[in-house]
Amino acid sequence: MISRLPHTWRVHCIWQVRSLRVLSRTLQTQTRYEYASRDDQDDSSFLPRSGLATPRQLVRYLDEYVIGQDIAKKVLSVAVFNHYTRVRANLAAFGDESNADPWAEANADDAHSGVSPAHLHPHPQRALSHQSPLQPRQPVSLFEKSNVLVIGPTGSGKTLLARTLARVLDVPFSVSDATSFTQAGYVGEDVDMCIQRLLQAANWDSYRASTGIVYIDEVDKIARKSSSTTESSRDVGGEGVQQALLRMMEGSVVTVQGKPAPLDPPAPTARGRGSPAVAQQRPDTFHIDTSNVLFILSGAFVGLDTVVKRRVSKGSIGFTANLAPKDEDSDSKGFMPFFTSNRRSSENLLEMIEPADLVKYGFIPEFISRLPTITTLSPLSTQDLRRILTDVRGSLISQYTALFGYSGVEIRFTTASIDQICLRAVERGGGARGLRGIMESLLLDAMYEVPGSNVRYVLITEDVVLGKSPAIYWMRGDGPAFWAAWADEEQRVERHQV
Repeated sequence: MISRLPHTWRVHCIWQVRSLRVLSRTLQTQTRYEYASRDDQDDSSFLPRSGLATPRQLVRYLDEYVIGQDIAKKVLSVAVFNHYTRVRANLAAFGDESNADPWAEANADDAHSGVSPAHLHPHPQRALSHQSPLQPRQPVSLFEKSNVLVIGPTGSGKTLLARTLARVLDVPFSVSDATSFTQAGYVGEDVDMCIQRLLQAANWDSYRASTGIVYIDEVDKIARKSSSTTESSRDVGGEGVQQALLRMMEGSVVTVQGKPAPLDPPAPTARGRGSPAVAQQRPDTFHIDTSNVLFILSGAFVGLDTVVKRRVSKGSIGFTANLAPKDEDSDSKGFMPFFTSNRRSSENLLEMIEPADLVKYGFIPEFISRLPTITTLSPLSTQDLRRILTDVRGSLISQYTALFGYSGVEIRFTTASIDQICLRAVERGGGARGLRGIMESLLLDAMYEVPGSNVRYVLITEDVVLGKSPAIYWMRGDGPAFWAAWADEEQRVERHQV
């Protein structure tokens, strides 16, 4: 068909066919490099599983201790599971590359001959002819880590989530407070202290510490304090700490000072005599690679909701404009604003946080970009506070019941009293910490008078919580009267509900 066309048209068609072939060879619709699946690889290429639970199992374990916060539990569980899957894959890849001998294939033919090679190799930096001229000196990580930022009001369970994860995970876990961090060379703790605590949690094992988790609380305290600093002064406790954490969070080698180890007892010899004691001291310094260390940062971020509100609110003007209440409009300062919000903000503005809001709050963009996973915790409701009092492991009522039980005293709370305690906690604020404060003030007189007395039963009713009457006491042998009084209070509440 092409041979019948004129010469110029034949050349043009042949050129188009060749260009399409070249285009079909160079056009890519999929990724150039793909990770081998678990089934395609040999089992020996992976490290043995350390018994780490799945994300669903981690969430079920957290549900026993932490009430609510389903999104935060899911985010933390997935982050921890993916982190250690990534660590196992990276370490396995490093082991394969370090154990590979590039000269084994070059000298494989010599094994069949009767001459044994002398194994004289050229310079190690010189590449073989069949390899690419550019090869990395260090193995490249397969997966990059994703550090986590947890934002939530005080008493919502941020620290409890971290401590609960530390108990269930068989990995080194360190908890640090960012309020004491300062820039290197100033009074205070350096940011390297969080790695030193991680090394202590790993029993001074640098290999286990390099795969641990670092939890830094109160990270909102290191935000840039632009209002309190001048151009000539340095913010050593704010922006200076953020800059010091940059390389550590991304992955670098941190030098940590070690503590001297105690002398080990002398080992007995064959004749029963002890050999001279040899001082087995730890090295003075440890070098910890933070490339496989997961960083979880948390803070209350007081005032961040105002930054989000300014971004999401839309101004309106006119007689039919929707005016926000005076307590919600924090910028009005008691006066009617000229531009008002078109819609009322949601209950939890922190769910609409974007990285730009954190930059306006006082964090540098480089610091926020190293925290790709951001999750928020919502304030606790009345039902959540009630479950904290009664349902979870280590609930407050079970703690105080056991505390009175050590003195041989049984204490009971009526249903109405528990509801009233939760209502007071919501009005007071502070989340679960506010509950403990209310319980301490409520049971102060009982904890003062009961130990060492003849009191054996204590009943807390709604009137006791409201301050209308003191706690009701019964002596030894008055158990039936105590149980009858508690049953009467419960029946009275049921009648009011009906």
